[in-house]
Amino acid sequence: MMDQLDVALVEAMHAHPRVGDLELSRLTKVARATVQSRLTKLEAAGVITGYGPDIDLVAAGHPVLAFVTLEIVQGSLDDVTLELESLPNVLEAYITSGNADVVCKIAATSHEDLKDTLLHISQSGSVARSTSVIVLSELVSPRVLPMLRKGAGEGPTRSPAFRDT
Repeated sequence: MMDQLDVALVEAMHAHPRVGDLELSRLTKVARATVQSRLTKLEAAGVITGYGPDIDLVAAGHPVLAFVTLEIVQGSLDDVTLELESLPNVLEAYITSGNADVVCKIAATSHEDLKDTLLHISQSGSVARSTSVIVLSELVSPRVLPMLRKGAGEGPTRSPAFRDT
């Protein structure tokens, strides 16, 4: 579980994506060694999974976004996984409960590009049925910070050796 200092570090990194350890120390008011130790711990635990840039798909030329649910042929999950991984337009795919077996997030350069991707998926022998929903606009941007803030456990917010001056 993350504590309040872990969340403060992630928030500072989110607000200042190119910040270094020394600046994180200044922003969070904790010792640089504490920042380094906490980041190492968060990376080792798999909480922080990367430092890559966030990409705006519309600005990058992929303005069409859709969610696609797939009902797959029994026993063909491995084949569907390989098929979806081979399609660069498939951004994410998840095994789900309910009527659909898999839900995918797909980006495309145009409606024609989306149609081609959907036809490719539907022609797979592993997919029994697909249903797609085109995104009209974003209502809530992808986010994790509100959830992390809510779930942050109590804990020290500063290294005992660090003092405000």
